[in-house]
Amino acid sequence: MNKAELIDAIAQGAGITKAQANEAIDTFTSSVVKAVKGGDSVTLVGFGTFSITERAARNGRNPQTGEIIKIKAKKSPKFKAGKDFSEAVNGKAAKKK
Repeated sequence: MNKAELIDAIAQGAGITKAQANEAIDTFTSSVVKAVKGGDSVTLVGFGTFSITERAARNGRNPQTGEIIKIKAKKSPKFKAGKDFSEAVNGKAAKKK
């Protein structure tokens, strides 16, 4: 599913226009990026958690020459699927309390 298909699905499901659905998706993604970039995590219970992880600097090897190269430390975005999402993907029924 691409963004256009997601916009269509949200517009139909929520009974809103495609323009409103597009604005909602853009607002959601920019809010998640801003929060994660600021060091916070965003948790949607049952769906998953967006967070940031730091990768330490390390030495690597150029596969063509075998030369050792330095790889800089960096921050990487991370998504961990929630229990309900994982169970839905794996075909298990989510348990209701």
